[in-house]
Amino acid sequence: MTYRVLALTVAALSALLVPSTQAQGLRQTPSRTVAPITVPQTEQRPADFIVAVVNSDPITNNEVHVRAMRLRAQMEQGANAPDLGELKRQVLERLIDERAQLQQAIDTGIKVDDSSVDQAEQTVAQQNQLSVADLRRQLVGSGMNVAQFRRELRDQLYLTRLREREVDARVRISDLEIDQYITERQNDKDPAAQQFNLAQVLVKIADGASADQVAAAQTKAERVLSRARAGEDFAMLARELSDSPDRVSGGQFGLRPADRYPPLFVEATQGLPVGGISGVVRSGAGFHVLKVLERRVVGMPATTITQTQARHILLLVTPKFSEKDARAKLNDLRSRIMAGKADFATLAREHSQDGSGPQGGDLGWANPGQFVPEFEEVMNRLGVAEISEPFASRFGVHIIQLTERRNTSLTEREQRELVRGMLREKKIDETYVTWAQDVRGKAYVDRREPPQ
Repeated sequence: MTYRVLALTVAALSALLVPSTQAQGLRQTPSRTVAPITVPQTEQRPADFIVAVVNSDPITNNEVHVRAMRLRAQMEQGANAPDLGELKRQVLERLIDERAQLQQAIDTGIKVDDSSVDQAEQTVAQQNQLSVADLRRQLVGSGMNVAQFRRELRDQLYLTRLREREVDARVRISDLEIDQYITERQNDKDPAAQQFNLAQVLVKIADGASADQVAAAQTKAERVLSRARAGEDFAMLARELSDSPDRVSGGQFGLRPADRYPPLFVEATQGLPVGGISGVVRSGAGFHVLKVLERRVVGMPATTITQTQARHILLLVTPKFSEKDARAKLNDLRSRIMAGKADFATLAREHSQDGSGPQGGDLGWANPGQFVPEFEEVMNRLGVAEISEPFASRFGVHIIQLTERRNTSLTEREQRELVRGMLREKKIDETYVTWAQDVRGKAYVDRREPPQ
């Protein structure tokens, strides 16, 4: 049987806590990083013995060995992986931390019922494009007991819920912190901290050109400038008139730090807004007309994004209504829409089992990253008005119709909220480290023999 990595992401775990009957449930919820669950190939295990006790909970040599082999399997395609002995020492430290946190979760009343584990197992299956039955067959074939796998799912849910309660929920970012962060980035004079995407139209001057030839080139560049400032598409002008090889990409240089542009380009576009067009710039190569396509401060979010508007029909999977049933029903609805016998919005109001149904399945304008990955990946592949084939997400089975895409500039408030999210994630990481050390410090840890 081929080796397959089965990963349960934190986003999936956190999404399990969101009611799937709400359209907002498709949206991502930030959460902490938890070790993925993977399945190593069957192999002979070493002798088992207790390597450490956390309070009254033992950690065995086999537990360390199995986790280390999973991690090594993930690292095999990477570089600079530690040797197996060092990896086992790192794994033991991680297991000690997890045991201390699991005990705190249970002691403080956090509950994980069987239905939550069932949902988590379903999520892992869907992420790996398997049914639960196929997932279990692969687990057994790879040497992992299904009951053991479900215990690990339950432990991950305990850890996620504990960390969300003890760390995530306590982290707040003030407006003053946002102001300070933005001010620091904007006042950073290091050229490498400023990034631009410029486009150009180059009117080239040949070596040894006469004064008349130079004057003709300048006149041509000034005509380009007039047309660009009159609103003509700059990319079309570049493809039609530029003498530079980058004309095939509309004259774009691509997003790069200021110190990777010629100083005269930086000076000519200094202070121009996004969309602004410079005057004619003379260099040794000829005359340039420059347009600012994007301006970004390193560490700050982009000022423009591509937004997507879509609608969907969601059918929930239940013990009495399988994923196969849901796909068949959605295939029928899709066929009716594409044949012109029914309207998508009408069918969404009649059949969709989430909060967007009364609005015809409309999910509104969405920024990148707002939906869970398995939903967004399908949506991003669609053309306008195109309807997807039925597909499964952690919430059920969907079809999507893309209604529109647009490029939009973020408002100041939206940019500030993105900064807030960046700062919050950083603070959560820092807070988690301190919190985990505190939980570990309160636990009694008795180290026995080192893992082998």
